[in-house]
Amino acid sequence: MKQINIIGIGMGNKTLTQEALNLLKDTDLLIGSKRLLEELSYLNKPSYNAYLSNDILSILNQTDKNNISILFSGDVGFYSGAEKLVKELVDYDINIVSGISSVSYFFAKCKIPWKDSNLISCHGIDTNIVSSVRRNKYTFALTGNNILDLQNQLIKFGFGDLNVWVGENLGSDNELIHNCKVVDLNKKSYGSLTVLIIENPNFDSRIRIGIPDDEFIRGKVPMTKSEVRAVCMSKLAISPKDIVYDIGCGTGSVTIEMGFSAYDGKVYAFDKNEEAIKLLNKNCEKFHVDNIESHCGLAPECLKDYPIPDVVFIGGSSGNMDEIVNYLYEHNKNIRFVITAVTMENAMAALKSLKNLGINEDIVQVSISKGKKISDLHMLIAQNPIFVISGCGVGE
Repeated sequence: MKQINIIGIGMGNKTLTQEALNLLKDTDLLIGSKRLLEELSYLNKPSYNAYLSNDILSILNQTDKNNISILFSGDVGFYSGAEKLVKELVDYDINIVSGISSVSYFFAKCKIPWKDSNLISCHGIDTNIVSSVRRNKYTFALTGNNILDLQNQLIKFGFGDLNVWVGENLGSDNELIHNCKVVDLNKKSYGSLTVLIIENPNFDSRIRIGIPDDEFIRGKVPMTKSEVRAVCMSKLAISPKDIVYDIGCGTGSVTIEMGFSAYDGKVYAFDKNEEAIKLLNKNCEKFHVDNIESHCGLAPECLKDYPIPDVVFIGGSSGNMDEIVNYLYEHNKNIRFVITAVTMENAMAALKSLKNLGINEDIVQVSISKGKKISDLHMLIAQNPIFVISGCGVGE
């Protein structure tokens, strides 16, 4: 059987590990991108310029060589094409050799420990860079000709004054490393092989639930109050990578807390009131939450161009409860619903909608009284009771 070595060569020839070098000296054939093959041209090995899995498989099937090394930059375990290739090579005996990653290399160059960092890729991936910066002391980001877009996003959400280290062409003869503020990134142009470390000394990794009402920018749009919001969030049970809907988002208080919980996911917020959408967007910027996308429209029609959610909160249906619930359940039989209602009629309509789909529905009434100080005494002022209806599909 052919021996296949999948080798991460680090930042280039000068960061090649001894293990990798020993294997490469004994190999019969090299496969990799043109740039990587040029790095190892001094080995004088037969080689193929290929980096797509299908092309590599074709070469492996046709060659009579028995000891073959496939090259990848950096560490094969960090946003590497090796991940897909390994899955394709189930019929081969493979040996994976990790290289020095751009992460460890760059942090060392910047004299910063990377144990407190979050690692993300912004290269062809929709990544919540603002949420990462908000939650972590250091964010390491792979980029891809999009430095200015990342800068604009960070400035928009209030992170323009943060310190950032920029590394270009790491490990090569034209390596460049410098330090500046996020707001100054546009003073220079950058190549495609550029990485960033963004430092946030005042990072806040909390998943905030039941945020005090007075922290939100308010208008004349309805808002789910703090204590009710906390109950709704407990019923929603959002995971970090979930796709989440907030239908009838109002001021966006629930949406913001969804964004905190789904920090590696995405929240889509809908409301028929343009003023509500404007308020939500302002609150997103205030709370440094970038994983929220808003849309003004009436559900379910306005939902049809968006990814199907794992979890949905319905704070307002405009009389379309059945249509909304049926549409979402049709596309995801495991979806989890949480619905709020002020009136008994709307609560019963929500229960009926879930029950008609065979969902095991649950209902609670939340009655909140908040203390008000009068002289040296306190009295309780009651808020309107709220029905919270919830249920989860069980698949097919």
